[in-house]
Amino acid sequence: MELYETEEQQVEALQKWWKENGTASLTGLGIGLVCILGWNYWLDYKKEQTSKASAMYDQLLKNVASDKKDDIQTVATQLNTEFKSTEYATYSVLLQAKSKVDQGDLTGAKALLQTLSNQSNNELSQLAKLRLVRLYLATGEFEKGLQLINDVDPKKTAGFSDNYDELVGDLYVALDRTDEARSSYEKAKRNGLQSPLLQFKIDDLTAPEKLESIK
Repeated sequence: MELYETEEQQVEALQKWWKENGTASLTGLGIGLVCILGWNYWLDYKKEQTSKASAMYDQLLKNVASDKKDDIQTVATQLNTEFKSTEYATYSVLLQAKSKVDQGDLTGAKALLQTLSNQSNNELSQLAKLRLVRLYLATGEFEKGLQLINDVDPKKTAGFSDNYDELVGDLYVALDRTDEARSSYEKAKRNGLQSPLLQFKIDDLTAPEKLESIK
């Protein structure tokens, strides 16, 4: 009889607990399941999107290799429309801009690189800025190129500072500011840029009398 009463008390206690907490427990369990299922769905979706974007980027590279300029623009635009959140879409802009340069559409290339230069991916942003400055140099917009470089945050240029210094030198040469150009080239060399072309630029700006004294 004592055992029966003990079991009966346990049942009553369980029923009481369920009455007080059952709804909240089911709700919590339901929310947990929804979160898990939702997260898994999101991961599957992202994986599928990345896979599709990768396939489209491969097609873009083939178009670049075959120099199919119209197809390059079409696929790159599609990538940025349908898979904008992927890295493939961002990289495609560089290829699209290069294709526009090859076609002589420098204005279109500048617009693409300007957009890319504002991306959160620092490496791609810096590459876009460097290419944009080179376009400014090619189109005679020297002061604009210097201003763009001047506006770059030095804290974000790690690994690119020597390239910027060389470009500054190129812009100063175009502006016939030879002393400033030489200083920029030498700064690029100190920052680690080692190339025969850079040394040639430095030597070309060295005064003849200085070269004689070195000899």
